[in-house]
Amino acid sequence: MIIRRLFFHFVGVLSLILGILGIFLPLLPTTPFILLASACFMRSSPKFHRWLHQHKTFGPILTNWHQNKAVTATVKKRGVICILLSFAFSIWVVPHFWLKIALVVMLVVLLSWFIRLPVIEYLADRQENH
Repeated sequence: MIIRRLFFHFVGVLSLILGILGIFLPLLPTTPFILLASACFMRSSPKFHRWLHQHKTFGPILTNWHQNKAVTATVKKRGVICILLSFAFSIWVVPHFWLKIALVVMLVVLLSWFIRLPVIEYLADRQENH
């Protein structure tokens, strides 16, 4: 049992680090790693799970995802911009034509999935939001 908890804790910490790095590094996604970290911490550390869900940046994203399988319009807009910029930079930098083609294909697939995510918007702090 303790080995299982340590494994989930290790994967959760690693996923959190990769998710934070994904904010700054092209081609490294943030949201899937944060979702994985949340799932791992749920099984290994209620303290870290609670911290992640109460975090001012990651908390609302996780809550929206868990409750509604949706993101806010702001998250979607920022995500599209970051995806386009990071892929454009990567396509410009890679030296091989076949890598450029692979990156374009990945870009199309990722944007096709990301743009289709449902959008949820909260109206101030009204009761129907909760």
